[in-house]
Amino acid sequence: QVRLVESGGGSVQAGGSLKLSCGHSENIPHKFYLAWFRRSPGKQREGVASMNTDGTTTYADSVKGRFTISQDNAKNTLYLQMSSLRPEDTAMYYCAIAPLSWMPMSAILLEGSYEYWGQGTQVTVSS
Repeated sequence: QVRLVESGGGSVQAGGSLKLSCGHSENIPHKFYLAWFRRSPGKQREGVASMNTDGTTTYADSVKGRFTISQDNAKNTLYLQMSSLRPEDTAMYYCAIAPLSWMPMSAILLEGSYEYWGQGTQVTVSS
């Protein structure tokens, strides 16, 4: 059973920064995609950023230039550094794993592409 645990959420004023962490268990395939998703009240879960084991990153247009995804393989931890936060970034943030060696670009930030999910961490940005 693959486990993921998010942390680092909280409340921040617009323009501020937060860094989310996602610790994952070691029993995952050698090749995989790690990603961050978010769900705002009344909206569907949307992909924010993804990174594969080769280090290739993909970002949603809404966060490009503000968010940075990274991972520490030694610590089995995925990160999301969020800067210049906006009230519209308020959401529950989830990390996810797709145990795949490759997927088409069009699928990288789609919820259905990912198999394992964490429970989420809340981020609230006030104006």
